[in-house]
Amino acid sequence: VQLQASGGGLVQAGGSLRLSCTASGSVSSINTIEWYRQAPGDGRKLITTISKSGTTTYADSVKGRFTISRDNAKNTVYLQMNSLKREDTAVYYCAAEGLALVHGNWEAYRLWGQGTQVTVSQ
Repeated sequence: VQLQASGGGLVQAGGSLRLSCTASGSVSSINTIEWYRQAPGDGRKLITTISKSGTTTYADSVKGRFTISRDNAKNTVYLQMNSLKREDTAVYYCAAEGLALVHGNWEAYRLWGQGTQVTVSQ
């Protein structure tokens, strides 16, 4: 599985951006797509997830402002970010969590896409 994240950029506070995370390879092995973000000087934090069945979770910091969705036909997960704040400035990463058959055994994996920078200006 490979992930390609895109859609970051510079936006004013109160504005919106949509990030995309496109998977390729053995996409059927993916159970959950996750979005993390890492602000300067901070650790990487989980902000939202979407399962294969479409169940979503959100961190309190983004609940009500961010929406995660998926287009299975395009193997793409979207992160719609509205009402952006300066504190949303970070590098955003998508990750895929799933199971893979390795030498006859099922093994859990988490694979990362490259980050995409989101900068929110005042």
